[in-house]
Amino acid sequence: MNKPQDINTTIPLWIDGKPQAARSSRTAGVTNPATGQTVRQVPLANARDIDAAVASAQRAFPAWRDTPPLRRARIVMKFRELLVAHHEELARLVSEEHGKTLPDAMGSVQRGIEVVEFAMGIPHLLKGEMSEDVGTGVDTHSLRQPLGVCTGITPFNFPVMVPLWMFPVAIACGNTFVLKPSEKVPSASMRMAELFKEAGLPDGVLNVVHGDKEAVDALLHHPLVKAVSFVGSTPIAKYIYETCAREGKRVQALGGAKNHAVVLADADLDFAADGLIGAAYGSAGERCMAISAVVAVEDIADQLVAKLKTAAGKLKIGAGQQKDADMGPVISRVHRDKIAGYVDQGVAAGAKLVLDGRGIKVAGHEGGFFIGASLFDHVKPDMTIYKDEIFGPVLVVLRVKSLDEAIQLINANPYANGTAVFTRSGGAARRFEREIEVGMVGINVPIPVPIAYYSFGGWRNSLFGDQHVHGPEGVRFYTRGKVVTTRWPDDKAVSGGFNMPTLG
Repeated sequence: MNKPQDINTTIPLWIDGKPQAARSSRTAGVTNPATGQTVRQVPLANARDIDAAVASAQRAFPAWRDTPPLRRARIVMKFRELLVAHHEELARLVSEEHGKTLPDAMGSVQRGIEVVEFAMGIPHLLKGEMSEDVGTGVDTHSLRQPLGVCTGITPFNFPVMVPLWMFPVAIACGNTFVLKPSEKVPSASMRMAELFKEAGLPDGVLNVVHGDKEAVDALLHHPLVKAVSFVGSTPIAKYIYETCAREGKRVQALGGAKNHAVVLADADLDFAADGLIGAAYGSAGERCMAISAVVAVEDIADQLVAKLKTAAGKLKIGAGQQKDADMGPVISRVHRDKIAGYVDQGVAAGAKLVLDGRGIKVAGHEGGFFIGASLFDHVKPDMTIYKDEIFGPVLVVLRVKSLDEAIQLINANPYANGTAVFTRSGGAARRFEREIEVGMVGINVPIPVPIAYYSFGGWRNSLFGDQHVHGPEGVRFYTRGKVVTTRWPDDKAVSGGFNMPTLG
């Protein structure tokens, strides 16, 4: 797919291994956040489009399910090679449509590639168990088998990484897949579909549709869709979870976050401040794993806030593909104004605005959706800027007197995606990791995103469903277990009677 530049260019759907025009007449503009200009159009699929994509996936499923896992793995290996070869191309698509800096986009593509590398080991990951002689002449073994047609609904903030959390694992397990990326960032998903076909993926195994709620609801209610993976806001995650539960579908729905970093009195404050700046303001704060709340313990708050202010004040705000930019624009004008509104609310609530990112202008990109780094101190738990997921470059600092109080604060928060603690004390770190009720924990690591062969997921309102995404739990999510008990009778064998059978 040559990257379209004409505003009138409409990105197609990807169905049956080729681009196809949408049946729907509705479209939306895809905007470059650094300029504020519409760069292309994307169709908003309707139920007929969804039917076509799901039907393609259903037709492809039997042959793909029956393809030996090793052969599936070889195609995934080739896909990985193509992703590496087109790493920068994909990153540039991410930067153009999302706005994040090119180095940040490159890093996110790499983290997605690591999940593909995990999926390359699928023959080993699908192995079952076997027990001999569980009864006289009776053996038992277990299988893991694919589900059928799976779907992924992915957010705007990671146009390559989050889809790669889903469809390579599902496809390697023997499923077929319909991907619905955010309509704000459609191009990278289309390019990955092309690359997977080039790697040898049979037509129909991966399909890509674009759209809004109409497309999402058509996927959620489609009788042939067996499993739904989602990453996005908590209200939508809960809606998807409840809808899929009523429909009898397997679901993993990852929601919002309010990630805390606790800084203890014995921490290396320069090290902590440096890590927190990147964790709070990287990708303009548009990360579900961004640190958005710092919990300063005892009397180090003044020193820490001063260091954060100095470092945040030096951040270079610019277009994502500018070589010296530390932070790019946010996704849309509406979102930028929403973030600025949260800063207004924080001031009105009495928090101390240490650094104000409102009103930032970038020369040559006056139409872009830029907002600078904002920093609040003396924030209280009842303030909106603490309670809400702002999803932007706003960092708030709360002050507590002890590790006990910090743990209680975090465990009382409705979100529980990620958290971190900065300390030199092994005892404090061990206590924190044991007592904190959060899905992903960092010890002197501010963004504790697990490596691909572990699984990603939070607790409470940050995840609806039982299985986390990618890693071992991803394999379990995209397969279902079957246990087979076997007896090969000989002339002396006696079949069971009417009583409850026992094998011992």
